Amino acid sequence: MSNNLVNHNLVDIDYKEIIYELRPCLDYNGDPVEGLNNAWILLNNPKQYNSYTTAAVKEIILAFREASNDRSVVSVVLSAVGDKAFCTGGNTKEYAEYYAGRPMEYKQYMRLFNDMITSILHCDKPVICRVNGMRIAGGQEIGMACDFSIASDLAIFGQAGPKHGSAPDGGSTDFLHLYVGIERAMQSGVLCEMWTAYEAKNIGLITNVIPVLKVDGKFIRNPLLITDKWINEFGDLVYGRKKSGDEYKAGKELLMNGEIDLLPLDTAVNALATKIMYLMPECTSKTLNSLRKKKLEHWDKNSQTNRDWLAQNMVTEALAGFRAFNEGPKGNREVDFIKLRQMLAEGHPWDDELVEAIMPK
Repeated sequence: MSNNLVNHNLVDIDYKEIIYELRPCLDYNGDPVEGLNNAWILLNNPKQYNSYTTAAVKEIILAFREASNDRSVVSVVLSAVGDKAFCTGGNTKEYAEYYAGRPMEYKQYMRLFNDMITSILHCDKPVICRVNGMRIAGGQEIGMACDFSIASDLAIFGQAGPKHGSAPDGGSTDFLHLYVGIERAMQSGVLCEMWTAYEAKNIGLITNVIPVLKVDGKFIRNPLLITDKWINEFGDLVYGRKKSGDEYKAGKELLMNGEIDLLPLDTAVNALATKIMYLMPECTSKTLNSLRKKKLEHWDKNSQTNRDWLAQNMVTEALAGFRAFNEGPKGNREVDFIKLRQMLAEGHPWDDELVEAIMPK
């Protein structure tokens, strides 16, 4: 009978920029279930911290469409290759060398980006973000479009837009306050302050945190963090803040001598997918779509006008910020913010002279 089913995919594709694979669902005993799969969509650019290129964005859109249509798929897992980064957003080399100064081209790119976010929010299957490392900038945005997030406790979360010439208008200004409240969203979106994985869980950004560092054959919590509880600036009892001074140095040495093993992360992701398998599929899908409405209310209202602004920003602050990040020396990849503000205060126009004056030396 399955041979007579209609193929609803837009196109058949040979994935090159990402990895798309079906992995068998596991029952509560851990045994593979015949005929049922989870679709794993993996960013595959570890050398550039799994930033997505234009070509990769196209493939992610089609991959979510394929996973959504596949009758055998129970859940979709969005993740990436390696253990350093889930995703750090758009490919800044491509931004700096192609899109900077070309707003009409970037507007076309942002149509693709918007379609990528929408493809996640419209997926007929639950989407689990497997956070194998840094989830920054656009990576944070595609992660928040997912329904669940399970993270390595070595991961960090945050935005970088105002530091590098952009605004987090690819989803964070729509989604972040729904997760963590408006003031914490300000802390992340405006100040670009990062959260550890434990802090992210404490404030409701993610579902779970899993230790993945193995030392002397045993898994330990992230040694760079203090994992006892304390009262934070919001009056909450939390844990997972960064160590400092000698404690941080000792933790870093332990981290360098340990082995990162993502098997516990995969086990936790599979366990969540197993729970989902033991639910009515259409009731699950309806519940997902009902709960996603709050994200979509903001996203559908703002995504097109945000796209317009982000495109025009490519001739001013993004032009400078992405160039600085791409061309600046290691450890100094931001513009001279004081010089920029001084020149603008003097009425200097956005031109080549201004951009060159604020580039990192």
